[in-house]
Amino acid sequence: MEITEETLRRAWREATARHELLGRVALPPLALSRDELAECAEHANGDGLCLLLGDDGTLHGHHGEYREVFATRRLDQAQYLLAEEAVRRLGGGPAAIAAALDRIDPAWGRLYRGGGLDETGPTEPCGRDPLEGLAWVAPAWRDQDPYTTLAFFRAAGGRTVDAERLAVLHGADPAQVAAETTLRDLESVEGGRAHAARAWESCSYGQAGDWTFLLYHDRPSGSFADKDAYAALGISESVRLTATAAKAIYTFDYTRDGRRVDDGWGVLELIWYEPGRAPYLRGGELDFLNRAVRRAELDHPEVSNGFALYFHALEESLGLRLPRRDFAAQEGRTAYWADGRH
Repeated sequence: MEITEETLRRAWREATARHELLGRVALPPLALSRDELAECAEHANGDGLCLLLGDDGTLHGHHGEYREVFATRRLDQAQYLLAEEAVRRLGGGPAAIAAALDRIDPAWGRLYRGGGLDETGPTEPCGRDPLEGLAWVAPAWRDQDPYTTLAFFRAAGGRTVDAERLAVLHGADPAQVAAETTLRDLESVEGGRAHAARAWESCSYGQAGDWTFLLYHDRPSGSFADKDAYAALGISESVRLTATAAKAIYTFDYTRDGRRVDDGWGVLELIWYEPGRAPYLRGGELDFLNRAVRRAELDHPEVSNGFALYFHALEESLGLRLPRRDFAAQEGRTAYWADGRH
């Protein structure tokens, strides 16, 4: 059924009349123009849901004037999304939200558990410790430990991005890379305290699964000077996670085939992530990550750190990993930037 102001209001009245949990929940403010949306967002202080109904019958959900969280032309999807938002605001974690939606409509409970907007349903539980793959690094990374930037690179067609070449092209000391220097080696030569003072001039690199990783703080001048050599690496995808602890800014930047995957949002701040709420545009390019985040939340209620859950979702959806044992044993490949430039 086409969404109009009349059909939306009638459908929501019917939903609230049928279901006790929704009985006192009003339809969020509905705008019919961008000017009305701006006024709605101002009154909501950027937190509450505001709706914008387009001339073509598309209903847009917004948190704030510019942060679009869903768009649909289906009335049934609109009802579900409004119910999900209403139940989430009643409080409780993801499991409680799923149970409440089950009481309203079992199909809505299944949608919530799946994390998407179709009947695909939830994936199978991972069945392992979430802190063993990538999520182990998340709590310390919030304080820029071991490195400010965690960058991952993958090539197409079963190729592997050469970790040593990648590090050198970023500015790593070629001699240390050739010698396969580890963090333990650097601390042995420099001394632990001396290395700590130079840690901002270093990088760590290697391979885990399909991805090649490069971890660093500040990138030296002259990185990527040889553009042809960089292109020859065959990189088709990259993920860059950056922590700026002093400003409490944490970002996720995913590029595929030379284009940022972001639904037009730009570099995405991880600080927006709230347990129980899909972090990205529903039905958008990053919906696969919405699904993985929901699966992580429901599989691992014992993990209270939201960043760890998010990192586990990145591992499950994209395959990102870091070798925890190598870092614990100081056996990870590590090098200073060439000539100490930073």
